[in-house]
Amino acid sequence: MSAAFPKITEKGLDELRQRIGVPITDTVEPWNYEATRDAIRHYAHGIGDDNPLWCDPDYAARSRFGGIVALPSFMFTTSRIVSGYVGGLSGVHAMWAGANWQWHKPVLRNDTIRTEAKLKDLIEHQTRFAGRSFQQIYNVRFYNQSGDFVAEADSWCFRTDRDVAREKGTKYTEVKAREPKKYTDDELSKIFELYAKEEVRGATPRYWKDVNVGDKLPTMVKGPMTVTGFICYAQGWGGLYIRANKLAWAQHHKHPGLGIKNRFNIPDCPERVHWEEEFALKVGTPGAYDYGPERCSWLTHHLTNWQGDAGFLRSAHCQIRRHNPEGDTVFINGEVIRKFEEGGRKLVEIKQIATTQTGETSAFGGGVVELP
Repeated sequence: MSAAFPKITEKGLDELRQRIGVPITDTVEPWNYEATRDAIRHYAHGIGDDNPLWCDPDYAARSRFGGIVALPSFMFTTSRIVSGYVGGLSGVHAMWAGANWQWHKPVLRNDTIRTEAKLKDLIEHQTRFAGRSFQQIYNVRFYNQSGDFVAEADSWCFRTDRDVAREKGTKYTEVKAREPKKYTDDELSKIFELYAKEEVRGATPRYWKDVNVGDKLPTMVKGPMTVTGFICYAQGWGGLYIRANKLAWAQHHKHPGLGIKNRFNIPDCPERVHWEEEFALKVGTPGAYDYGPERCSWLTHHLTNWQGDAGFLRSAHCQIRRHNPEGDTVFINGEVIRKFEEGGRKLVEIKQIATTQTGETSAFGGGVVELP
């Protein structure tokens, strides 16, 4: 079959390597500059998080913050780069695959965020998904309107040849051979029961002295996956390339390799892998699938539910291991693996794993929580 998409070239890689360590000054603007009440709520609801500390002004006014606080993963909306807007290899597909986060201060309602970003590294891998792939790692630092350093993240995408992934990749051979999942009412009832039991710790403090190594966190469920859910996340997060009419034309005109023609021969954004099954199959995935930053945000949601209002998420890490196509359900579990003190802070380290309804690892990660 002839190549339908651009390939990774040595010239492109050499040009990209020259950007390592160079501050990025020309990039697309973020979805949110400000942590407004609506922006915070839209992102929280986009990941299915109804914590009143993020969403209810009256409740939040009674907290130690005196008002609404941005959930930790809200920072994804304030930088396209940390969310996967990667440059340097025009037309070569990028898949967001993980991040290491650190938070230093809470982001409060109406804080304004600015960022500093640079390409940190470019690492070659051999993968089952697409053979030769490149991990493109960025570092982003976040500051508020007072110049306070509030957060930092290293995030990465894998750049792959779409044709190789579709024609030769073996990672999803077994998945593609399965019949689409059709849930029984009993199976759905068990999933919905986990939603009904989901605990937001809230105003009841979880004290460091009461936590023990080996403690299990309650199982959190996400799904079953629907395209509606993927679009809901994009509404809060903003997407990377979602543009309409003149703005879509301007984006494709500036970046000719970005617009991939659809069945009407119209250039359209590569992001449609998240809602258009036909295109998702062309890039080698088993179907339209969820967003990587979305899944990372699910893991931090699991932690903030557990820590309560008096806790503070100091760091978190997440690695995406597979795509979650439409129809999948993800179960997130966690366990306390360390309890320690550092710089006068009472800290707890938690290990997390997210698995699908078939028992496959969807993502893994963890975090360090400061408790009173």
